[in-house]
Amino acid sequence: MIKGLAITPPVIGRISIGKVVERNGKRLPEKDDCFTLTTQVQTKDGWLLHPLHQKLLEASATEKLRAIPVTLLFNASELNLRAEYSLFDKSTGRPMCVGNGETAKGVTSEGLKEYACPSPEACEMGKKGGCKPYGRLNVQVEGQEDELGCFIFRTTGFNSIRTLTARLEFFEAVSSGARECQNFCV
Repeated sequence: MIKGLAITPPVIGRISIGKVVERNGKRLPEKDDCFTLTTQVQTKDGWLLHPLHQKLLEASATEKLRAIPVTLLFNASELNLRAEYSLFDKSTGRPMCVGNGETAKGVTSEGLKEYACPSPEACEMGKKGGCKPYGRLNVQVEGQEDELGCFIFRTTGFNSIRTLTARLEFFEAVSSGARECQNFCV
């Protein structure tokens, strides 16, 4: 196996708790109080809803999707949730720097460089560029047709990453690593 290779299962959809809106000519994120399951296809009007979204909404008997029954893909919490500090180029959307809190690799004027990664506030690149924590949770949603695919929940919220990490590690400890369905709730 190649060292440092991240296991990434095929993503068939997204789980979001917000959307991007345009205000004063800028595209800004806006939080929501419910989940939305979308496909990986985006049009000028936004992300296309996944057919499973409507099924779960009808099964919940509410106006909003507040819980999603999921199965974890792996027995190890660090494989289900990957989190690191990331600095993205705002014009291209490509990562400029990625770090784990100890070391980071970033694109500089001198090329790709490895350096210390204390935190976004204590890093020269992070201070000027808007480095943030970036977490990706991969899960299977009950009722999905593709048995090998997964849905991805992305977040840049430190509290979201911390809470998900704690819950996944707690669940891993009490279940002795068993994968069972859990409700993913707002």
